[in-house]
Amino acid sequence: MKLLSMAIAAVLINNIVLAKFLGVCPFLGVSKNSKSAIGMGLAVIFVIFSASMLTYGVQYLILKPLGIEYMQLISFILIIAAFVQFVEMFMKKNMPGLYASLGVYLPLITTNCTVLYVAQDNISKGYNLIETIVNSIATPLGFLVVMYLFSCIRERLDYATTPKPFKGNPIGLIVAGLMALAFAGLAGIA
Repeated sequence: MKLLSMAIAAVLINNIVLAKFLGVCPFLGVSKNSKSAIGMGLAVIFVIFSASMLTYGVQYLILKPLGIEYMQLISFILIIAAFVQFVEMFMKKNMPGLYASLGVYLPLITTNCTVLYVAQDNISKGYNLIETIVNSIATPLGFLVVMYLFSCIRERLDYATTPKPFKGNPIGLIVAGLMALAFAGLAGIA
């Protein structure tokens, strides 16, 4: 039951974008259509999960036994950068349409603070392997859910009568704020 509560909290209540305000750049940049939002969300899930598993192993099999925990940040950044390069090469070869639609935002996963945040959060909260797995899937799943919902809203906003000064990112930020309020209303369920 604790793991289910942890997953619900990561997806809905402590959502990485709406509650922690991390990953806002791809959130605004890739959410213009739902296909790109889903592609980015799946790439983020893969990178966060894989990087978290590797960083967990590096932390407890290498850094901690050798007493060099101070190398955590640089180690984690290198692991994340390597995984993003792998995802980028894979998508470029096997999914060229999605690769093109993600554009510059795919390499931004490397510098996306959500990936590093989850990897370090797993360690700092002292999660065991199972809790790390749950958090490393639920947190980016929350990113995907919010990206998809936001992209659907933005697609509809393209056909709405929006005052000119609010078109584009301004109305997007207003909608994101309203989404954050709606998700904050779920705070008592987990």
